[in-house]
Amino acid sequence: MSKFRDQHMQINWHELAGNDDNTPVLGATLEEKSALVGRVGLMMLSVGTAAWRVRASMNKIARGLGITCTADIGLLAIAYTCEGDGQLCTNALSLRTTGVNTHKLRYLEYFADSFGDRADKYSAGQFHQILDNIDRLKGNYSRLVLGFASAFACCAFTFLLGGGPVEMICAFFGAGVGNFVRKGLLERKITLLANVFLGVASACITYAALIRLAEAVLGVSALHQAGYICSMLFIIPGFPLITGGLDLAKLDLRSGLERISYALLIIVTAAVTGWVTASVFSLAPGEFADLELSLPLQLTFRLIASFVGVFGFSMMFNSTPKNALTAGLIGMAANLTRLELIDFAGLHPAVAAFLGTLTAGLLASALKPLFGFPRITVTVPAIVIMVPGMYLYKGVYFLARNELGEGGSWLARALLIIIALPMGLIAARIITDRNFRKST
Repeated sequence: MSKFRDQHMQINWHELAGNDDNTPVLGATLEEKSALVGRVGLMMLSVGTAAWRVRASMNKIARGLGITCTADIGLLAIAYTCEGDGQLCTNALSLRTTGVNTHKLRYLEYFADSFGDRADKYSAGQFHQILDNIDRLKGNYSRLVLGFASAFACCAFTFLLGGGPVEMICAFFGAGVGNFVRKGLLERKITLLANVFLGVASACITYAALIRLAEAVLGVSALHQAGYICSMLFIIPGFPLITGGLDLAKLDLRSGLERISYALLIIVTAAVTGWVTASVFSLAPGEFADLELSLPLQLTFRLIASFVGVFGFSMMFNSTPKNALTAGLIGMAANLTRLELIDFAGLHPAVAAFLGTLTAGLLASALKPLFGFPRITVTVPAIVIMVPGMYLYKGVYFLARNELGEGGSWLARALLIIIALPMGLIAARIITDRNFRKST
């Protein structure tokens, strides 16, 4: 049996930093400066942030070093050129995979923001040592805790979609098992499609087993089987969908299209897996039974569910508890705004989604001086709960059954909302962020 060989070879950054650790980086060669710019960009890219933010961080490092930088950024790769003292240095770097880590993102943003003040004090090697420490940061939560975070988030999601106690309980266990399995596969570096397939299959099978058991033992109505889709909503690729839209708005077309393609790959894989599981267990994504709650009770439960859902998703993005709390509060206000605009103002769901995300973006900008978190670490988790995952999965389910009209209808509704979500954040950034507003 042949030995496994890593397809992505590691770069020894310290070899590129030179041998004199006492020389401030301002006196380093262009190649050494360029390596530092590229490493910061690659690390920013690895935590899932948008291309324009990656470029902004690379530019901060370049300005601090007294050089210029131009970069072409994709989902997994960066090609960039640095210029200084009449010389050019061009490099191409790539990642093995992508993910989301808001905790590392915060440290990297602080590193980039403060770099200019330290460039005349630290050597290239010392800066790389700082980046080593950031790179080695471990996740804030164990696999088991992330399983529970997914369970609570999808349980809350189920209520917001109209599900009752039976669907919520089954989705709780289904999503918890599914994300626990997927996290284990990710730790073993199992490839994307395999971990999505097995994670979603585990969630759906758990839901199906529980609902069949409840039908047999407790006489629960078969109507509750419709909630199996809620158990797989932990797989929603909210970050690449939203950051892809932001990149398109900044004309980073390569990154935007690659991120959206990546998100669609996950969605299609998850949806097909859900359809196969539904076919095996004879499940159907029907409508939920009305809960018939009074208005005060409905508002209260929606506030609680929105907070719990956003808090859980934030934990899945490796946010600290304080960061997740901030995102939860913003998401609670934004999502309730969206839901009430649909129910009481009669707005189209896509218009309500736009106004909900606009609310989230404005709140994040207003609270940033108070909490200090990068806006993207609270806005994206706050609006992931608005991504119409159920619409997408229903659309694929009905298309697979050759019910093209029904499937197309669900997908069209989902598409309008998906377009509206980043547009709301883009509008908020244009209003509140001069750097984002300008094209130069």
